[in-house]
Amino acid sequence: MFIECMLNFRKDKESCMFKIVILATLLTLLMGCTSSKSEEALMRVYEKNKIYHKQLLKTEKIQLYVDNVTKVLLTATYLYEPARDKKQTNDEVFIVGIYADEYSSQGLNKGEFNVTLEGKDAKSVKPLDKNSPLLKDISFISEWSHYYLVRFSYIDKKSFKLTLSSQTYGKGSLHFAKVAKYVLTKKSF
Repeated sequence: MFIECMLNFRKDKESCMFKIVILATLLTLLMGCTSSKSEEALMRVYEKNKIYHKQLLKTEKIQLYVDNVTKVLLTATYLYEPARDKKQTNDEVFIVGIYADEYSSQGLNKGEFNVTLEGKDAKSVKPLDKNSPLLKDISFISEWSHYYLVRFSYIDKKSFKLTLSSQTYGKGSLHFAKVAKYVLTKKSF
């Protein structure tokens, strides 16, 4: 159809142009339908893993080095759920994972490693089993890390620092926020 139209273009310009427009419209519609199917598939995958993606937004990591070699890797996921009541003061809860070259068997906040939130110690630190359902939707899970559910008292700030201190490797801080970080001003950090 297209080749025939081009060969007879001088004789019947209107008919040829009409055929080209129809062909272009059909191709556009077909391509539009194809992309919407892939978008639907993408949205299904996103909806299936929605919790994982939300947790990923609230996950940070830091590394402590000795002679440019990573000795400690800390990952922390902030398990923040906005309060329905503005006066509600829920604890600040994190899942903290620690990988260290020479891990102290004493555990978190008992020996080599200490985690504080805005300089305050944790209310409770509970070791998590590798098969814990709490770890199911958390990113950065590794076989070599030790995981803890760490609970701190309520902080009346939009953003704050979680600090890992090590007697051997120094310290590092992670920045978390109760709102999207792009909403915060530089003064907040």
